[in-house]
Amino acid sequence: MTDSSNSQLNQLIVTALEDLKGKNIVQLDVSQLSDVMDTLIIASGTSSRHARSLADNVVEELKKSGHRPLGVEGLESGDWVLVDYGDTVVHVMQEDTRNFYELEKLWSMKPSNRE
Repeated sequence: MTDSSNSQLNQLIVTALEDLKGKNIVQLDVSQLSDVMDTLIIASGTSSRHARSLADNVVEELKKSGHRPLGVEGLESGDWVLVDYGDTVVHVMQEDTRNFYELEKLWSMKPSNRE
């Protein structure tokens, strides 16, 4: 995916999260830390139902633009829902789960110099 189409995809995701009042939406550029993805988008839901609704809205809104996820996990519990769009991975979490796992902190770490 090109940078401009990736940024358009990311904006569609953020808009879909904002439309249903996703909380504390964060975009992280992880391209220097991961060979698997370029962007993490993290948002909080106020309940398991809200988290599921946020993730569902992302999938539905992006389908309208021709984007289908490679996978969706965690919809059953709604505690932590992951939506995989390849270069961009979306994490919708309840606040307690987000605070426990601290993905922003984990993914902001500098890579070690392995040789």
